Amino acid sequence: MFKLVRTTTLFILVFFLIPKKQFGQKLQRDQIKELAHQYTIASFPMLRELLSIPNDAFFKEDIEKNVQWCEKAFGNRGFSTQRLETTTVPLLLAERKYKNAKKTVLIYLQVDGQPVDSTKWFQQSPYIPTLKKLNNSGDWVPISWESVKDYHDDWRVFARSASDAKGPVSMFLTALDATSENEITPNYNIKVIMDFEEELGSPQLPDAVIRNKDLLSADMLIIFDGPRHITNRPTLTFGARGIATLQLTTYGPVVPQHSGHFGNYAPNPALRLSRLLASMKDEEGRVTIDGFYEGIQIDETTEKILRAVPDNEEQIMERLQIAETDKVGTYYQEAIQYPSLNIRGMQSGWVYEKVRTIVPDRAVAELDVRLVLESDPERLIRLIKDHIKSQGYVVIDREPTKEERLEHPKIATLTHEISYQSFRTDFDSEVGLWLTRALENAFGETPIRIRMSGGSIPISPFVNTLGIPAVTVPTVNRDNNQHSPNENLRLGNYREGIQTMIAILNERL
Repeated sequence: MFKLVRTTTLFILVFFLIPKKQFGQKLQRDQIKELAHQYTIASFPMLRELLSIPNDAFFKEDIEKNVQWCEKAFGNRGFSTQRLETTTVPLLLAERKYKNAKKTVLIYLQVDGQPVDSTKWFQQSPYIPTLKKLNNSGDWVPISWESVKDYHDDWRVFARSASDAKGPVSMFLTALDATSENEITPNYNIKVIMDFEEELGSPQLPDAVIRNKDLLSADMLIIFDGPRHITNRPTLTFGARGIATLQLTTYGPVVPQHSGHFGNYAPNPALRLSRLLASMKDEEGRVTIDGFYEGIQIDETTEKILRAVPDNEEQIMERLQIAETDKVGTYYQEAIQYPSLNIRGMQSGWVYEKVRTIVPDRAVAELDVRLVLESDPERLIRLIKDHIKSQGYVVIDREPTKEERLEHPKIATLTHEISYQSFRTDFDSEVGLWLTRALENAFGETPIRIRMSGGSIPISPFVNTLGIPAVTVPTVNRDNNQHSPNENLRLGNYREGIQTMIAILNERL
C-alpha cells in the first residue's frame, strides 16, 4: 500500500502552514510527491467518469460526448476552448494564458480508443471501469471502489483507454487542479490539442494543423502518451516512428469453389499470397526488398545513446515468450531505428467452426510500415509495389475486371495510406533539457531518455508545419494491454503520472 512518507512532524507542519502564495515558487520533491498523493485520491471519480464514456472513433455520436466532456473539463479550469472542425470529427483546442509568460507550450492528448470486443473482457463492460487486485492464484479480481482511498500501487483500473490514453488526460487535469488550487503558476502559456481520431491514424490532423497554424503556434510540443520504459522508471522519448498502411489482395476463382471439384485446378490465392509475402523477408526477419533500409546509419554517438537505455533483452523475450528475435538489429533499441514491414492481419476463406472445403476466391493481407526519419514513405511504398511486380503480378488499385482476370494469371490489388511521418528531437534541445530538469526534480534521478520509440503517434504534422521540437512524456505501465481486451492502468503509475505533470507545470521555462 502506498504510504505517504512523513519524515518529521516539523516537515508536515511547515508544508501545510506555508501560505499558498508561496507555492508560486518552485516546489521541492517532497512537496510535489505530497500534492500528487492528495490529488490522486481526489481524482478517482473524474477518472471513472471519463473512462465510462465510449470512445470508439467509428461512432461519431460517442466521440461527440467525449468532445463535450473535454470542453467542460478544460473550461472549468480556466481554459478557453475552440473546436477545429474537420470533415469527420473535430479536434479540440484549449488555451490558457499566464501573466508575464513569454513562451507557449503545446500539449497533445489523445481521447479516442480502440474498438472493443466485450466478450473478451473479464468484466461487465469495457466502459464500466473496474478496480482490481491480483489474488494469490495470479488472477485479477474486482474490488470495491470504496477501498480506493487506501489503494495499493499495484492495484489496477481495467477499462478501454485506461492507459491509451484517457489515463494521461485525467493525470493532466488532476495536475492542473493541484497546481492552480495551490497557486503554483507556470511561467509559460499552455495550449492543449485533443485528438479524437488517433486510433484511425488521425487522417484529418495534417490538414487541420496547416489550416490552423496560427492558432496552434507554440515554442515546443510535449505529448502525454505511451508507456514508460520496461523498468517503469521515469522516461522521456525524443521521437517516434511514423506509419503507413497497405492492403494487399490476391485472387483465385471469381467465387469460392468446391475443393473436391476444383482443387488441383483453380489456383489458390492464399498460397499465392503466402509466397508473395514470404518473398519480402528472409528467414531472420530482414526485409529483402532492395533499398528498404537505405539511408539508416548507426554512428558511434547514436550507438552510445541507444546502449544507454537499460533494456533487459532476456526479460523482453520472456515477456513475449519468444525463443529468438528477428535480426534487423542486434538489440532492441537498434531494431526500432529501422523501418519495419509487418503483416498485421490475414484473411482467406473461413476457419475454426466456420471452416469450409473450398478454394477461396481471394486472400487479403493487411500490412503496416513503420517509418523512420531517414525513410521517404512514398519511396518505400513504391519499392514494395515494384517488388510485387517483380514476382510476376499485375498490380492495380481496385477490383480486377473479368477481362483482366482472363488475361493475367497473377493479379494483385495494392492500396495504401500514409498516416504520418516520423519525428526526432535532440536530447540537448530546450524542451529536452527542461523536461529532464522537471523529472529530476520530481523523482531525484535522471529519466531514461529514449531516442525513438517503436510505436507511432501523429506528431510530425505539428513538428513539420509549426517548426517546433517535440518530446513524449510516457507515464503508464508497459503491461497495460493497450489495443487489446482487459486494458488497464496501474494506480502507482497513475499517481506518478500526476507527480510528473505537476513537476512539469512547476518547472521554470
